[in-house]
Amino acid sequence: MTKPDSELPVKPTVQVIERIFTLLDILANREEAVSLKEISEESGLHPSTAHRILNDLASGRFVERPAAGNYRLGMRLLELGNLVKARLNVREAAILPMRELHKLTQQPVNLSMRQGDEILYVERTYGERSGMQVVRTIGGRAPLHLTSVGKLFLASDDPQRLRAYATRTGLPGQTRNSITDLAVLERELSKARQYGFARDNEELELGVRCMAAGIYDDQNKLVAGLSISAPADRLDESWLPKLQATANEISTALGYISR
Repeated sequence: MTKPDSELPVKPTVQVIERIFTLLDILANREEAVSLKEISEESGLHPSTAHRILNDLASGRFVERPAAGNYRLGMRLLELGNLVKARLNVREAAILPMRELHKLTQQPVNLSMRQGDEILYVERTYGERSGMQVVRTIGGRAPLHLTSVGKLFLASDDPQRLRAYATRTGLPGQTRNSITDLAVLERELSKARQYGFARDNEELELGVRCMAAGIYDDQNKLVAGLSISAPADRLDESWLPKLQATANEISTALGYISR
């Protein structure tokens, strides 16, 4: 009898990916560096094949060579693991306060984090009656300069990094309200630094406005942003103090102490 698909073991469909996983698992199971000969024997791969894959992994810092012919897991995996851990920690701290804020506003509440030149939506609370036609799904992305949370992250950058972002991306627009001029963006970011919150006035989507406040960790580092999205004519300014208080509550849960 043939097993249903859900019961079949999940394996990579590309052979080299399967081999990469095998090599990483071997290194993960050993505290000390492992010789190429041992890796080859344990993986069943020819030494030249294992050597070629390990060298490629080393170029991406997923594997390190502390000595000739010896390998161990690289720092890039630690960096990626810390990113995942940070997202899980922030989401865990944020989810209940987000739900309470949604009950108050009856509008979508978004938790977003920076990933390169974009904002990544990692959590969202919303109801069916919000009147929002376009839903930013979890895992969705948007340019930093077109979003309220993205502006908070750009406002925390120094002028040189901001100019580099503008040059790299070209500040593309998405609506007639999008900010595509660096000088205008700099003035907008100056307001965000001064007042501690940022706005998106139909810059990402026509008919949708947002306000955002920052979430900070125990190192006083901006790690995420909390935003309320609403139809342009329904964004209520009275929500702002509650938004900021909720962001502060999440920051406190992450170990942030106001200075």
